[in-house]
Amino acid sequence: MSAKQSSGERREQILQAALVAFSHRGYHETSMVDIADAIGVTKPVIYQHFDSKRELYLELLDVVGSDLIAAITKAAVDSADGREQTERGMIAYFSWVLANQDAFSLLFGGGARLDEEFAGAIRRVERAIADAIAPLIAADISESVRRTMAYGLVGMSESVSRHLVASGENFDPVDIGRQIGGLAWAGLRSLGQSRNTQPR
Repeated sequence: MSAKQSSGERREQILQAALVAFSHRGYHETSMVDIADAIGVTKPVIYQHFDSKRELYLELLDVVGSDLIAAITKAAVDSADGREQTERGMIAYFSWVLANQDAFSLLFGGGARLDEEFAGAIRRVERAIADAIAPLIAADISESVRRTMAYGLVGMSESVSRHLVASGENFDPVDIGRQIGGLAWAGLRSLGQSRNTQPR
């Protein structure tokens, strides 16, 4: 380790190199040597920070998931109303995807879900994203329905993002976020109104 580089800085460098390698090649096709070579160190240096490739991969899933959740939560603070909350949350989601396409591919690429431990880690991230989105749903619905709808928004956003990333489209996250946010809000409002409407 360079005298000018702290242990924390080296760990961050390893995580960034691993993110690129895993997202481009997949878990099984990436070796610890590949990651070490990418940052110009030997494999034992990687093992000073991570006991195994699996541990490194799991921490990376946690790091990128936490980053996405923080972006969504921060964006919705001090929103004027429910519609603005929903819109800001969606814009933050798609802005994060645009700026972090390797991280998105790592989280939501198909390969990681083939391993049960990795799939469990991704489910925890999705649950945490739903937990972050649920408070943004300011509609007159029960808490259980609110949580179900939060999972629906996560799934919709993930599917749209997967399409955009795979197609290589140069998308505008603000435009996409407003469109998806508007679609979501229209549906959420109709759910709230339906609870107060007597059947004819």
